[in-house]
Amino acid sequence: MDYGHSERPGATPLPTAIKILVAGGFGAGKTTLVGAVSETRPLRTEEVLTESGVGIDDLSGVEAKRTTTVAMDFGRITISDDLVLYLFGTPGQDRFWFVWDELALGAIGAVVLADTRRLPDCFPSIDYFEERGTPFLVAVNCFEGARQYRLDEVQTALNLDPEVPVLLCDARQRESAKEVLITLVEHAMKTRYARRRSQ
Repeated sequence: MDYGHSERPGATPLPTAIKILVAGGFGAGKTTLVGAVSETRPLRTEEVLTESGVGIDDLSGVEAKRTTTVAMDFGRITISDDLVLYLFGTPGQDRFWFVWDELALGAIGAVVLADTRRLPDCFPSIDYFEERGTPFLVAVNCFEGARQYRLDEVQTALNLDPEVPVLLCDARQRESAKEVLITLVEHAMKTRYARRRSQ
């Protein structure tokens, strides 16, 4: 998504706007990451988990979770004077996947947040972006008390192509989240350049 630059002489050019998705399994930290890094108050569509979700929502490993995103999270971060990122956090539960196609329109790439306590929850997000040809990376959110794995072990467990970046992050920390987003933008640009050269 590029809103272009003003062509009026002396006018301040508009920054390039880039759309990024933040995906991953239920409880992986998507809402936390968007909230930590957004320079504006993030838009959230969270609802309290109720008894009607019993038997539908799998809370194993995230038993303390009390809310869930039902549409999206939205935030914004200015990387530089000419680059602004718009973040769209996707819902993590299967029953809200119908909004994914709309959210994915125009996105240059995606962050897939991984929780090592529930690593298989990453597969639907990874499959989605692989099928669409959307550049993505996997950010392993470091939860307290969760078993730590080497990044190459995570890459192997998720059966990722070698060029897919895998890195550690703390979704609560702004600088950590920002590093993830910058890495994604660099990866997406590199991927697009490689695709153009191969055509």
